[in-house]
Amino acid sequence: MTKLADLIAENMKDPEFAKAYAEADAEYAVIEAMIRARAEAGLTQEALAERMGTTQSAVARLEGGRVSPTVETLRRYAKAVGKRLKVEMV
Repeated sequence: MTKLADLIAENMKDPEFAKAYAEADAEYAVIEAMIRARAEAGLTQEALAERMGTTQSAVARLEGGRVSPTVETLRRYAKAVGKRLKVEMV
């Protein structure tokens, strides 16, 4: 059976795959950071939504990666979990 890591390594030879993989990896890192920050703040999606002035379903869409949030939305999310937003280009 082929291991996932081996399959990814093989496909990384394709520049289009490598680019798409890097973009997806960055997106998932943002989502992971958001969920981790909410958990550290001890907030449910519903409590976070109330702090942000939105709905629980909107928070679920953000954390599920089903929408592309604006920088302002990310700022509101960060503030609601007691953090500040930091964006870097590397």
